[in-house]
Amino acid sequence: MKKPVPSEELLEEWAREDEEARRIRRESADWEFIEKQEPKVREALIYLIERGDRYVAAKIACLTVDEFDEIRIRAKIPVVL
Repeated sequence: MKKPVPSEELLEEWAREDEEARRIRRESADWEFIEKQEPKVREALIYLIERGDRYVAAKIACLTVDEFDEIRIRAKIPVVL
């Protein structure tokens, strides 16, 4: 059985939603706080803002998701679904 292929309209809608979530994360973030973090954590926070993937971001920072979430909250980066 073939998997259904998402329509162009659906792909465009997902791309718009991704961009809107990215915009919200960028605008909400405390960039001053982010810039003061050690390099791994700073890169992880930027990855989170751009991609929205907490699990990969936590791995970049070498932290558990819970530990990373504490920093995410202090950086004022919302979880946008």
